[in-house]
Amino acid sequence: MFSKDRWKEIMEVLSSNVLRTVATAFGVGWGIFILIILLAAGKGLENGIRQEFNGVATNTLFMWSEKTSMAYQGLPEGREFSFKLEDVDLIRRNVPGLRIVSPRNSMGRSDGDNVIRGTEGGQYRVFGDYPEIIEQNSIFTSKGRFLNHKDINEKRKVVVIGNGIRKDLYDTDEEVIGTYVKISGINFMVVGIYKEKSSNGGGEDSERQIYMPFTTFSQAYNRADNVGWMAITAEDGKSISQLNKTILKTVKESRKVHPDDERAIGYFDLYEQYNRVESLFGAISFIAYFVGVLVLISGVIGVSNIMLIVIKERTKEIGIRRALGENPWSIKLQILMESIFLTIVSGMVGIIFGSFTIYSINAVLDSVGPVNMFLNPSVSLGVVLIAMGILVIAGLLAGFIPANKAIKIRPIEALRIE
Repeated sequence: MFSKDRWKEIMEVLSSNVLRTVATAFGVGWGIFILIILLAAGKGLENGIRQEFNGVATNTLFMWSEKTSMAYQGLPEGREFSFKLEDVDLIRRNVPGLRIVSPRNSMGRSDGDNVIRGTEGGQYRVFGDYPEIIEQNSIFTSKGRFLNHKDINEKRKVVVIGNGIRKDLYDTDEEVIGTYVKISGINFMVVGIYKEKSSNGGGEDSERQIYMPFTTFSQAYNRADNVGWMAITAEDGKSISQLNKTILKTVKESRKVHPDDERAIGYFDLYEQYNRVESLFGAISFIAYFVGVLVLISGVIGVSNIMLIVIKERTKEIGIRRALGENPWSIKLQILMESIFLTIVSGMVGIIFGSFTIYSINAVLDSVGPVNMFLNPSVSLGVVLIAMGILVIAGLLAGFIPANKAIKIRPIEALRIE
């Protein structure tokens, strides 16, 4: 198999008609190139989407109250209601498998500036939260500290602002920690600045929100024990999607909502949505392989056709070799090696060009900055090894039919051919 004469013959056969060999090799190289590019693009999309979920507790359910759509226990249809702090404790006691239950209140933007700092002002969303919310959101404290339970217990008038608000209300080199901002007429001390973990941030609302203790928010803005909405995260190994029915049932019983009322409580199951995205990644990879392999098959068919032509051109030579007693398997092996060699070399060229293209795309992305939902397209070593395996199989398939035809040539008939 590693005979010097055999490899010399392979090179002579493939170089005897360079244009034909290059044209045939292009189909295989193009197929591998398309496969590599499609897989890299799929990986780039996957990286971008995963980056959007970076730091977010994906096993989380967000829940809020709506109007009832059914009368129940003497209470009318269309009734408005709010969650209470007691519902939070009720959920914690009655629903096993939960890691975090965060009650939350919020204040939206008003007509005028709701946040003032000196002569500067702006309209921002303000949240009343518990410290655990930082484990459920894609944020981290870049300076100072986040909220703690002492803030909650003592109802401290402290806030954590986003880095975007710092840019809006403060000078570049100005110290922020320890300063005060006025939120809807009440002064709060800034104790921390947060940033988003996602590198794809930068939207209109990016890092332009304010967090204060839940108890402080309730007292300052007369929310009593009302809860606007909750963020509920399951323990690792548990599915919040399997627990949401129990959670909803518990809250409905507490708020006297009809068990069959599907509109009274709104919720968003992040875990369910994340699983759908995970399924999308698998579908994208399947499509990439499917399209790439189809293009590769067309190239393999081209190699097979060319090998058939080569066999026809070498019919007399094969007949002479058979007449001199060469083993049919030796001839068959020669044809298969020619096919595999041509296929592998063509595919390696496709892999090299694909890698260069991916490198160029990443260089462009690095120069222009992050592109939304697309990040670091790449292929792993495993993908390259799979591509090499496909090339070997493709080479065998391309040479199988010509090789079988070659060993079926009878020496007498081959010698008669002029």
